[in-house]
Amino acid sequence: MVTRFGRGGRLVVFGDGGSTCDAAHVAVEFVHPVIVGKRALPASVLPGPDLVTQVGLLADPDDIALGISTGPPGGPVADALRAARGAGLLTVGLFGAGPSGPRGVAAAEHVFVAASTDPLVVKEIQVTTYHLLWELVHVFAEWADRSGVAR
Repeated sequence: MVTRFGRGGRLVVFGDGGSTCDAAHVAVEFVHPVIVGKRALPASVLPGPDLVTQVGLLADPDDIALGISTGPPGGPVADALRAARGAGLLTVGLFGAGPSGPRGVAAAEHVFVAASTDPLVVKEIQVTTYHLLWELVHVFAEWADRSGVAR
């Protein structure tokens, strides 16, 4: 993700159902960091409902697509991640396990499946995961800046 931001890419976040609110939360966290001294990074949220079309119209190959769903890997979020991956974006998916376990995880390059069918448990795991991603992006960006490593 740091490499993509370094090349001028943006974070494009989307979700389905209640996960659309989580997508907006992620975008706000990247654009308006709550920790003093952390840099703002470009991010936007796609509101749906046709996420595949929106990815095609609004995303660039240097961007990062982050799709969120409390359901199993599939549906509109997985479809949009596949479209983003096909367009050259770095793709990350956050999903729940669903009643048959994690399936369809090939929707994105990096897929995190919360091993629960309870959408409330899945949501809590996802909130922790995307906050951890935010922190890791900043840690690695600061390391790259200090080390003089090209991003």
